[in-house]
Amino acid sequence: MSRASWARRGLLVMVLLLLVLAAVPADAASRDVILATTTSTQDSGLLDYLIPLFEEKTGFRVKAIAVGTGQALALGERGEADVLLTHAPAAEEQMAAAGHVVNRRRVMYNDFVVAGPAGDPAGVRGLPVVDSFRRIAEAGAVFVSRGDNSGTHMKELSLWTDAGVNPQGQPWYVETGQGMGRTLSVASERLGYTLTDRGTYLALRHLLGDMEILVEGDSILFNVYHVMQVNPEKSPMINSAGAEAFVAFMVSDEVQAIIADFGVDKYGQPLFVPYAE
Repeated sequence: MSRASWARRGLLVMVLLLLVLAAVPADAASRDVILATTTSTQDSGLLDYLIPLFEEKTGFRVKAIAVGTGQALALGERGEADVLLTHAPAAEEQMAAAGHVVNRRRVMYNDFVVAGPAGDPAGVRGLPVVDSFRRIAEAGAVFVSRGDNSGTHMKELSLWTDAGVNPQGQPWYVETGQGMGRTLSVASERLGYTLTDRGTYLALRHLLGDMEILVEGDSILFNVYHVMQVNPEKSPMINSAGAEAFVAFMVSDEVQAIIADFGVDKYGQPLFVPYAE
């Protein structure tokens, strides 16, 4: 075959390749939305319900990364996620002020509770939450912490500060460095106390032996979740269209109604309360 024939064949291959690429309905990656979220939305089962609905309605595909809120926010700050769903308002406000996230919207809330063994060796049942933390420390009762810089861990540390207690290094203070589900399991196994969001506790309580909610209802235990887009200016790889669609989906009337009912049939109460603005 002549050199000219090879050149024509090469040109034909290039043209065919360009036609194939043009036929792809947008870059395949543009349909993938990376969601960095707290483990409570995963452990509660809420995302397992909502993500398929979002994908069906929009054509986007969600890749969820369930980590502590601190890690989720760090992924957003580095531009390694497209959209965030977290529950650490103070840290989120700092992210927004620094320009790392945009379009931050309220989605839902539940509350934190102190769970522990039914026998309640530290005698905290019904106490105000700060008093219960102080009582646990005085009794030297086992307390299991996530220790992972999550929203729950941040709240826990603030409660120790309010109680005037530094638990670090104490023999009764156990840090798992893991999510809420695993931390609840360790607390159950060790007959210890822990701070948890109500939704994850309710979803897993059938696996937690005689562990009960012992402290609840304090106003400082309010736990609100926000959804927000990672600022698309951080990276050309950020799927801003997918992120914007996910934010709109989470605050839509349809999803807010789903959140209001989620868990009622199984647990007798919703795991989250809709709270969109």
